[in-house]
Amino acid sequence: MTPEEPAALLRGLQAGVRVVVRYRIDGGFTDALGTLSDVGADGCTVATRRGDVVIPYPLVTAAKTVPPAPPRRPARTRQL
Repeated sequence: MTPEEPAALLRGLQAGVRVVVRYRIDGGFTDALGTLSDVGADGCTVATRRGDVVIPYPLVTAAKTVPPAPPRRPARTRQL
């Protein structure tokens, strides 16, 4: 896979799709898992649980769509 392919995949997606994106950071790599909220000319934005992550395309090393998150389980009730 060439470095352009993951970025090309992201450019071809519409906002609202759930994705995981691996990208370079100082000292290594990290992943962003969430909903693709913006697809721009120079990068994309992924809405994660911790907030929006803006990722420039040249830093992307891998990307793919993923299925929707499973529903959250209800809170446990304490039994005495």
